[in-house]
Amino acid sequence: MTVMEQRGAYRPAPPPAWQPRTDPAPLLPDPEPHRVLGTPRAAGTDPALLRRLYAETVKGRRYNAQATALTKQGRLAVYPSSTGQEACEIAAALVLEERDWLFPSYRDTLAVIARGVDPVAALSLLRGDWHTGYDPRTHRVAPLSTPLATQLPHAVGLAHAARLKGDDVVALALVGDGGTSEGDFHEALNFAAVWRAPVVFLVQNNGFAISVPLDKQTAAPSLAHKAVGYGMPGRLVDGNDAAAVHEVLTDAVRRAREGGGPTLVEAITYRMEAHTNADDATRYRGDAEIEAWRDHDPVLLLERELEARGLLDEAARTAAREAAEALAADLRARMNADVVLDPTDLFAHVYAEPTPQLRAQEALLRAELAAEHEGAPE
Repeated sequence: MTVMEQRGAYRPAPPPAWQPRTDPAPLLPDPEPHRVLGTPRAAGTDPALLRRLYAETVKGRRYNAQATALTKQGRLAVYPSSTGQEACEIAAALVLEERDWLFPSYRDTLAVIARGVDPVAALSLLRGDWHTGYDPRTHRVAPLSTPLATQLPHAVGLAHAARLKGDDVVALALVGDGGTSEGDFHEALNFAAVWRAPVVFLVQNNGFAISVPLDKQTAAPSLAHKAVGYGMPGRLVDGNDAAAVHEVLTDAVRRAREGGGPTLVEAITYRMEAHTNADDATRYRGDAEIEAWRDHDPVLLLERELEARGLLDEAARTAAREAAEALAADLRARMNADVVLDPTDLFAHVYAEPTPQLRAQEALLRAELAAEHEGAPE
C-alpha cells in the first residue's frame, strides 16, 4: 500500500470488464493443412485449371534445373532453386488479375515468369547485373527481394495506396519461413491489418531458413497462427498441392478485393535442393529426410490426379515436356551469349539530374576509353 493510499487520498477504481475486440476462433487456421489433390474435393476442380497447373509446374521444374546448371557454367552468379516448391510459385501467379501486383522474394523466379516476365530478364539480378532486368510497372511485379521480408511493407503500402485511390488492386507478397523472423514481417502484418489493406501474405514454409530449422525460429503451433495476433485470418495449406494452394489463395485474394482485409497463408512445402548453389545442405539435413518428401512431389501429385480422372494421356505428357525443353533451350541460348557491357552505365540513374562531379567523372572515363580504343591494335 502506498503512502497516498494510507492517507485515503487515492482510491484506485476497479478495472472495467475486458472484452476481446475480435473473436479469435474464425481467424485460427485449420488444424491440418488444406488439401485437394487425392481427396473428394478434387472432383470439383476445373480440369482446365489442373492441366494448366501441371504444364506450368513441369516447365518450372525444368527451368530450375537449367538455371542451376547455368550457375555451374559461370553464367549465373547464384541461383536459389525452388525445386519442390513449384506449386506455390505457379499458383501464386495464376490467382492474380492483370491489375494486381506480385511482390516476390529472391527464390520466387518461377512466380515472376508465370506472371509474364521474360525468363532471361527474370535472372538479371541473379546474374549480377546492376538492375532488376524488367520494368516492374509493365508486369506489375516488384523486383526480386534479396533482403528478407523487406518487400512485405512495400506490398502493404502499395495495396493501401491503391485502395485510397479507389483502384481495384490486390497485392500478393511471397516470403519464406525465415522471413517471418524479421521485423519487416511483423510490421507489414500489423499495418495491413490496421488499415485493412487488400494484401495477401504467402509464407512458403520449406522447413529451413538456409540451415536453421523451423523449431529454432518459432515456438508457435504454426506460422499461420501468427495471423491471429494481428487480427487477420490465418490459413494453412499443403504447399505441394497446387490445386489446394490455388483454392486458398483465390479465396484470400477475393476477400481482400471485397474489402475484407489481409490474410496470412502458410504453405507447407519442402526445398529439395540446397539453399543456393553456394550452400552445402548435407551439413544440416540427411538424404532420408529428402527422400521422405519425394513421394509428395508437386508434379507427381498433379500427374496422379490427372491420370486418375483420365485427363492426362501420353500426348499431353509429351507436350508438357517438350514445352519445358523449349523453354530450357531458349534460356541456354540467350544466357550463353556474352553481355555487351557499357562502362558508362556506372553513371546512369544515380541521380535524376547528374551532379557536376558525376558529369566530370563520366567525361574522364569516356576520355580514357577513347584513348584506349585509339591505341588498340587493328
